[in-house]
Amino acid sequence: MAVKISIVGTGYVGLVSGTTFAAMGNNVWCVDIDQDKLAKMKSGICPIYEPGLEVLMQKNIKENRLQFTDDLEKTVIESDVIFLCLPTPPNEDGSADLDHVLNCSKDIANIIKKNNITNNKIVVDKSTVPVGTSDNVLAIFDSILGKHSVFICSNPEFLREGFAVEDAMKPDRVVIGTSSEYVKTVMTELYKPFVRSGNPIIFMDEKSAEITKYAANAFLATKISFMNDLARYCEVVGADIENIRMGIGSDTRIGKRFLFPGIGYGGSCFPKDVKAIIYSSRSVGTPLRIVETVKMVNDEQIDYFASKVKNKFPDLKGKKVAIWGLAFKPNTDDTREAPAFHMINFLLGEGAVIDCYDPEAMYNTKLTFGDKINYHEDMYKCLDDADCLVVCTEWNPFRTPDFTILDSKLKQKVIFDGRNLYDPKEMEDLGYEYHCIGRRKK
Repeated sequence: MAVKISIVGTGYVGLVSGTTFAAMGNNVWCVDIDQDKLAKMKSGICPIYEPGLEVLMQKNIKENRLQFTDDLEKTVIESDVIFLCLPTPPNEDGSADLDHVLNCSKDIANIIKKNNITNNKIVVDKSTVPVGTSDNVLAIFDSILGKHSVFICSNPEFLREGFAVEDAMKPDRVVIGTSSEYVKTVMTELYKPFVRSGNPIIFMDEKSAEITKYAANAFLATKISFMNDLARYCEVVGADIENIRMGIGSDTRIGKRFLFPGIGYGGSCFPKDVKAIIYSSRSVGTPLRIVETVKMVNDEQIDYFASKVKNKFPDLKGKKVAIWGLAFKPNTDDTREAPAFHMINFLLGEGAVIDCYDPEAMYNTKLTFGDKINYHEDMYKCLDDADCLVVCTEWNPFRTPDFTILDSKLKQKVIFDGRNLYDPKEMEDLGYEYHCIGRRKK
């Protein structure tokens, strides 16, 4: 049976969730206050780059299952389930800023009170929120409505940018935090079409669900930082981190994913979620020391990579540096906490001239750096007379470039590869001075 759904907030999580719920036959209203963004979405234009999302949006808009509006009141009245997909940015101390979530909860409670709504409503925290948030949201509804029929549950998302539609349509698990049998019934029906292959819907208490999201991201970040830390050790002793990655990744207890060393993790999730769980654990006197070290290693990794550039060019003033890759990872235009941005800031501070290229993240980069750096629509054009190339994001076109073109354009055949895309011995044979992460020539 189709469910009437409101998605409050059309950021990355909200837009993907709303579109995929609609794709399963539900009636979905996506709510936002940004009028320019709403106009684009109503016309079928996706405001973010996510493979497959725009086509799916257009299909469901055409079939009248997906609508975009700024009318929160109407959607609350009409909906059975209201998903809160709102930003929870980090405060200066690392804690999650819950203003959007809590203020929206107040607005929804007041709408229910004003319209004397008595039918059951499920309010779902899909935003990444610290432990205890569901209790805080419930307290808001209790204080405004007294006795009421609003149910609060936690349903964290586990979407990978670049693969979000696939992850949403075929999740490897669905986590739902609730103590209500009614909520379990409704959410099971909602998610049943997504788990037809047998992947589990896991019910647990609200606090455990809230921590599960943070724990998952912290653990994945741990794998990345572990490999980056190990790569530095490999460089000193002459081992090859790529061999070690294959050696340990084939162990099913460890797994192959998130074992690629590089210049550190970035994006909208790992940095803020690691900070938030560090803050939350410290605030109750049980610091997560491993996670704290994970953050420390990641903070140091981009500086470590930048030091390679500095060691090669002690005086970077006036040196032209070409950068390939600006997004924090491939298949997205997201530049939040992108390691490339940290590299750019370092190079600008040293007086370097920067020419850059990224298939999708140029616009977002211009919003941050403006005319401080130079932008090119062709990956080879930005190499003209460059003293070196720095690779910051592993987009597929960068994996197999035409090195004859690089030979003709680079002033010096020097490459700093922050993603280990190339084989060190092959680069030596091509006459390049090649700096990477934890590799050795075979």
